[in-house]
Amino acid sequence: MMEKPPKGERMDVIDSMNAFNKIGRYLLLAVVAINLISVASAQTASGNIISALSSLCTISQTFLGAAAMVLIVLAGLTYAIGQIMGAETRARATVWATAMLTGAIIGIIIYLVAPIIINALLSGTGTGITSNANPCTGL
Repeated sequence: MMEKPPKGERMDVIDSMNAFNKIGRYLLLAVVAINLISVASAQTASGNIISALSSLCTISQTFLGAAAMVLIVLAGLTYAIGQIMGAETRARATVWATAMLTGAIIGIIIYLVAPIIINALLSGTGTGITSNANPCTGL
């Protein structure tokens, strides 16, 4: 019979994914914080709130569009890889894939609704999107 290698020598998919998630979580927070700080500091000097909200809207739409696409692809990969593993790993992979897909859907909803809310707040009329094709640049 084959003996199991010690935990440090075997490839444990779950431990690897957990380690990656810990690093990725902090990296994501750092990128968002740096973007928000740079937008806020650049726009505070000019004192133009409309320009600051326009920049924030454009940055968030750029980030959310890419993040939603990456989450959808990763959810598919996680689900597919989980299907060839054992029962416990398959169940965890299904939960992870569902969570990623839910995050992507929430990101897409924010992607679509944020410009409408920003335009409604700035215009004061509550009508939402202006006649421009891109509501982020039409502020």
